[in-house]
Amino acid sequence: MKQAIKIAAGVGLVAALCAALPAWAQSATLQAPPAAPTAVVNKGDTAWMMTSTVLVLMMILPGLALFYGGLTRSKNMLSTMTQIGAVACLAMLVWVMWGYSMAFGPDVSNTFLSQFVGSLDKAFLKGVTSTTQAATFTPGVEIPEYVFVCFQMTFAAITVALVLGSVVERMKFSAVMVFALVWLTIVYFPIAHMVWASSGVFFKAGALDFAGGTVVHINAGVSALVAAIMLGKRLGYPREPMPPHSLTLTGVGTGLLWVGWFGFNAGSALEANGTAGLAMINTFVATASGALFWMLIERARGHKGSALGFCSGIIAGLVAVTPAAGNSGPFGAIVLGAVASIICFFAVSVLKPKLGYDDALDAFGVHGVGGMIGAIGTAIVYAPSLGGPGAADYAIGTKLLVQIEAVVVTIVWASIGTVIAILVAKAVTGLRVSQEVEYEGLDLGEHGERAYN
Repeated sequence: MKQAIKIAAGVGLVAALCAALPAWAQSATLQAPPAAPTAVVNKGDTAWMMTSTVLVLMMILPGLALFYGGLTRSKNMLSTMTQIGAVACLAMLVWVMWGYSMAFGPDVSNTFLSQFVGSLDKAFLKGVTSTTQAATFTPGVEIPEYVFVCFQMTFAAITVALVLGSVVERMKFSAVMVFALVWLTIVYFPIAHMVWASSGVFFKAGALDFAGGTVVHINAGVSALVAAIMLGKRLGYPREPMPPHSLTLTGVGTGLLWVGWFGFNAGSALEANGTAGLAMINTFVATASGALFWMLIERARGHKGSALGFCSGIIAGLVAVTPAAGNSGPFGAIVLGAVASIICFFAVSVLKPKLGYDDALDAFGVHGVGGMIGAIGTAIVYAPSLGGPGAADYAIGTKLLVQIEAVVVTIVWASIGTVIAILVAKAVTGLRVSQEVEYEGLDLGEHGERAYN
């Protein structure tokens, strides 16, 4: 009997202790200081950003290489593809050595200078490890910094490759490499910092550039125009016909560019979220609008709707929606793609012949002009009254001034920097191939190979 009483008493004591535990835990919780939130790597966001990075790489090789290569004459096909691939590889190496630090590194000590370029504290990726993280737009959720480094690396690589569209078929391979090295350093990295780094002058001003309207397209397009003018026209231009040698390859390249552009635009959300979804649908509809409106304007001008026009309209739509991808509603994106396509058509078919410059593959006519339309138009389609994600009190006029200022500064900066880069290349290697090599073709003259045997 006594043993039973002891057991019952023991059970009761244990039950009482168990009942008291929650109260003790609550008391301890109330008394303990709150733990600092720990940023965590989001595996879904990380997987999406790694996928987006590879998609942008596909835009360069083989996308842009086939797109540009098909537009050249057959004797320059391999030269065009090799130049694009080589400058992309150079950009990747320069990016990890000093480009990432200049664009997204810690601020320099001079407050004014910090608005235009980052310090070299992260040169050669100093301090970047597999455990360091890059913040997304959701507090407390981050992605590995290496992934962010790679994503932005592909943007630098494709931008310098886009510039080459204006100077193909006549610029030395060695000059292309020297130009790319200087241009990336003094043009691309500072503009990327100005627009996308938190201390950048246009970032602080509230400029809207979701995926690179100023940083990529205006930057590359204006630089392409300046480079083409300084380099001079191709032999025989415009007297001799110089049609694309393979619109089939250009069409394949166009398709690869469109698919890869989803990584370019939707990936710029830095998260797998609703903004990425908005950028995705806008990349669909603005592009479709641009393709069809280019063909419509061809018919309105008395021509047949062409495959080249279809491809050009796709690129114009993609370029225009880039800064607006996450900053516009779908119907605003449709209008933006249509307007850009129409204006780019006239830039290519009317403005270029009238001014007489030899932008061989219309890098300025499509990327430069389309980028300006997209950057300025983003201020309009961002308005909530037009379906954009802007706040209820959004002021279009104020934002337009900011966008125009960013466009003008980008044009001036890119122009001056390109002049410097071309002059450096000219001093180091000379710019143009010989007349014999240009007649023979750069495939054989510069690389000792033929695209077609």
